Amino acid sequence: MKAVMLTGLRQMELRDIDPPGIRRDDEVLLKLALVGVCGSDVHYYTTGRIGSQVVEYPFIVGHECSATVVQTGPAVDRVRVSDRVAVDPAMVCHHCDQCRQGRENTCRNLRFLGCPGQADGCLCEYIVMPQDCLYPLNDNMTMEQAVLSEPLAIGVYALRQVCLSPNSSVAILGSGPIGLSALAAARAQSVPKIFNTDLIDARLALAKKAGAAWTGNPQRQDVVSAILHHQPEGMDAVFDCAGKQETLDQSLELLKPAGKLLLIGIPETDRISFVIDQMRRKEITLINVRRQNHCVQPTLDLIASGQVNVDFMITHRFKLHQTQQAFELVRQYQDGVVKALIEL
Repeated sequence: MKAVMLTGLRQMELRDIDPPGIRRDDEVLLKLALVGVCGSDVHYYTTGRIGSQVVEYPFIVGHECSATVVQTGPAVDRVRVSDRVAVDPAMVCHHCDQCRQGRENTCRNLRFLGCPGQADGCLCEYIVMPQDCLYPLNDNMTMEQAVLSEPLAIGVYALRQVCLSPNSSVAILGSGPIGLSALAAARAQSVPKIFNTDLIDARLALAKKAGAAWTGNPQRQDVVSAILHHQPEGMDAVFDCAGKQETLDQSLELLKPAGKLLLIGIPETDRISFVIDQMRRKEITLINVRRQNHCVQPTLDLIASGQVNVDFMITHRFKLHQTQQAFELVRQYQDGVVKALIEL
């Protein structure tokens, strides 16, 4: 089968490799349809690591995908051959203390698609997944929407970590796919006052169309002062979807006392810092958002019902042999890119 492999920093090759096969009774062979390029994939492409997860070359990245069932193991009863499915990239053990507590997203034996040391990714023609990672699509859902359900599920999960009232105000710092997913999830909960920031005007325009009450570019204005002008008491919650020191600093300034800071974006540095005087005096709660947990099906239901629109996030499409071109586009934030899809 064809597969795109990382062979070095900012180096990719299209190779022919052996296709995977079913080895366990509960496994399913999938033919990939679409793969989304995620910021975490780009981290591996540009730096070869995220924290302690270091790439050993060659390696296949990619974890946002939709697929069609080709073959099933004898114990599979969740999907059938020819089913179109969304794929949860997290493969959990179901037995550790975290899984027993319903915290599968922090499973101690977690294997994640496209994560070094855990599992190869999905930038290839076929993959094998356990059946409990697969979610059959409604007839009215597209394969594109199935791909986008993965980042949207993170937004849905993040919103579940805070109790927002009909009068709540939130700021979303960083309006890429995850920031826009948090915006869509907040809109689905009827949060009325949503303030989005980003360094790319095209993304801010999308956020405005998707329901943000206000948008601003910190390269051209003091976004903290502008937001607090509209909401003098501050934010109930800030979703940091950029993972930058600047946005973390802005978050503390924006939050009201007892506000919640949700760290969703993955910082590229090993350490970040906070102005502890400000954080302590306001009694800010810091919540780390680790992917998603039990939110895939609710997210698919939101899309299928029409409560959430994700189609607007798709800005670019590429063929498999153009994967490096797609990664370079996303790496450099060119041409107003939000979500680039790889078509197989």
